[in-house]
Order: sequence, then structure tokens, then C-alpha cells
Amino acid sequence: MPSTVFSGMRPLRAALLAALLSLGHAHAQQPMPAVEPAVSLTLEQALQLALDRNPALAAARSEVEAAAAQVLQGSLRPNPELTYQTDDASRLSRTSMLEIGVPVETAGKRDARMRTADLGRQVAQSDLESRSLRLRAAVVAAFFDVLAAQELAALAADSVRLAQRATDIATKRVAAGKVSPVEETRARVAEAGVRVSQLQADSELRNARRRLSSLWGNPSPQFSAAQGEVERLGELPATEQIEQRLASSPLLQRAQHELARRQSQVSLEQSRAVPDFIVNVGVKRSIETPGNQALLGVKIPLPVANRNQGNILEALRREDKAREELVATQVALASDVQLAIEHVRARRGEAELLRRDVLPGARSAYDAATIGFENGKFSFLEVLDAQRTLFSVKSQYLNALANFHRAQAELESLLGNDVRRP
Repeated sequence: MPSTVFSGMRPLRAALLAALLSLGHAHAQQPMPAVEPAVSLTLEQALQLALDRNPALAAARSEVEAAAAQVLQGSLRPNPELTYQTDDASRLSRTSMLEIGVPVETAGKRDARMRTADLGRQVAQSDLESRSLRLRAAVVAAFFDVLAAQELAALAADSVRLAQRATDIATKRVAAGKVSPVEETRARVAEAGVRVSQLQADSELRNARRRLSSLWGNPSPQFSAAQGEVERLGELPATEQIEQRLASSPLLQRAQHELARRQSQVSLEQSRAVPDFIVNVGVKRSIETPGNQALLGVKIPLPVANRNQGNILEALRREDKAREELVATQVALASDVQLAIEHVRARRGEAELLRRDVLPGARSAYDAATIGFENGKFSFLEVLDAQRTLFSVKSQYLNALANFHRAQAELESLLGNDVRRP
């Protein structure tokens, strides 16, 4: 900053102002890291973190603010012009003239300019809402992925503990001479395989946590665990409610605002075909003639060659494009909603089928094999087979639950759900 800015200030005030400006500049260049607290995280907290700190959403908010600034700029009137002329440098015959020119806008240019800018702001606002809804869908999907990964990691840890117990039992039986050393080898191989599964489950959990925390700008998650009910299955909204919410979808509203903006742009370009004029008011003074002479004039451009034809034609074609895009958005949105509804129903049916008919049987077989093994009635291989079946069915069930929540969040994002109320 130039030193002349501080020339009229006291040294202390100037130093304080310079320090504040320096701190503000440093803060703008180095934003605070988005780190969540190291506690259990609920879905509502995760959504709030993402809405407050997601960088892409912050960029969309800045775009809305920039569009609002265009509304302000469009409301401003043209500046007056000051003209000074002298036709002779000689003091004996010098003539001086001072004029003020006031531009006068015609054909409603200012109103059309403000209306077009305001519709641009509405387009940016619709983009922000659409991005917020997509972010909400991503957070919900990532959050339930973490819940499912936590369940799978816990199941893998239980499997490792069982395998360790089986290896200890096999070792004792071999030492007592009751079974062949081959049984111990099999038990150790099976334990190693279970440990590999645990490593994979832990790795998937870490990746799921990173995917979630990255949505609020933190590549290194700090929260201790995701807290929620992964088995909670929501209901589909009623058909009438779907139709009502579809009409308020940000995607559809964005296309409607864009068409209105293009129509307003046509009106603005047509108004620019009508020339503005400048009213000049001034005074003229001559050394040879005593007194001042009043001046009054009007300056009007003649639209002989340039009548803004090209800009009008461009605005008309862009209006046609926006109209076709609105129709395309309506068709695509209706199709996407129907597909999302079908996905929600299918994933819900899959999860309910696994929970009702498949999972109880696999769990019962695993519990019976475990108790029989501990009592010496079943071999470890039978327990291992039951364990693998349970792990596979449980994984399939948890994936179905995660897919259901993902499909439901996608449907909500298409319908225009209020992201402030998760």
C-alpha cells in the first residue's frame, strides 16, 4: 500500500491499520483447516459440517454474491460528463467553454438491465441449492458407507478372535495327542485367512472415513466413529408429494430462471437499439465579449448502420436454446425420479429379504457350529464354513442397506429436499 495513505495519520494508528490489513490478507490466503472434533459423529452433524465447510459449496455461495453485485451494478445510472475547451492560448482572444453532459437512458434500459441481473442471481441461487442437494446426497451415502464398514470391521474382528481361539484349542489337542498336527496347521492357515479379511475390512473402513470427511474439506478424519442406525429404512414419499416437490426441484427452477433471464436479455438488447442521448448544459466566456454565454445542447447518435442487430439475434437464439433446455430438463428429471424410485424400492426389498429370510439362518448356523466346536462336536472347518457364510451374508446385507440409503438420498436430491433439515 502506498505510504501516502498514512501520511495524514498518527504513526501508531497507521501502524495498527497496516497490521490489520496484513492479518486480513494472510487470513484470506491461508484459510483455517476444516477439522471436525474427535468425537462420535451423527448424520446431522456430518451434514452440517459439509454444508458449512465444503469448498465447492463455498464457491457456489460466492457466485451468488457476485451475481447480487451485478444487480447493484445494473441499478446504477450513467455518470455525467464534464467538458472544458479553450480555442486560443492568447490572453487577448481566448475563448473558454465549460459543459456538463447528462446521459439520458431511453426505452427502459435500466429496468431491463436490473431485471436481467436479478434473474441471473436467481440462476446462481438455483445452482447453489442444486449443489447443496447433491452434497447432501453424497454425505448421506458416505455416512452410511462408514456405518456399514464399521459393522463389517467389527464382524471381521470377531472372526479373528474365533480363529485365535480355534488355533489355541487345536494346539492343545495336538499337545495332548488327540488330533494330528495337520489340524493345527489348518487352524493356523484359516486364522491367517481371517486376518487378511480383517485387514481388508479395516482398510475399507479407513477409506470410507476419508470419503466422508473429504466432503467438508478434511483429508484426515478426526471423528472417532459414525453414530447411527444403518438398518433404519425410511419410507417413500407419497405420489402427490413427489409431484409437488418435483415442481420445486432446483434443477427445474434453474432451467426456468435461465429461460426468463434469456427472455429479459432479448428485451434488454432490443432496448439498446434505441439510442440514448446526452443533454449538455454549460457556459462560454470570451475575452472579447463581456459576460458569460449560456450553452444548451443535445447529442443524439444516429442508428444508421449499427442498430444492435447482431446482439438481438444472438439473444433470440439463446432464448430458443434455453426453452429447449427447459423441456429437456423436465423430461430428464421426470425420468431420473422414476428410476430413483425404482432403485429405492429394489434396494429396500433386497435388504428386507436378506434381513428376514437369509441372515437369521446364517447366524443360527454360525452360533450352532461355534457352540458345537467348543464342546468338541464339530470340527473347526465346519465352524469356518459357517463363519464365512455369515460374513458373506452380513456383507451383502450391509451393502444392500448402504445402497438403499444412497438411492434414497439421490431421490431426495432430485425432488428438492430442504438440506437444512436432514
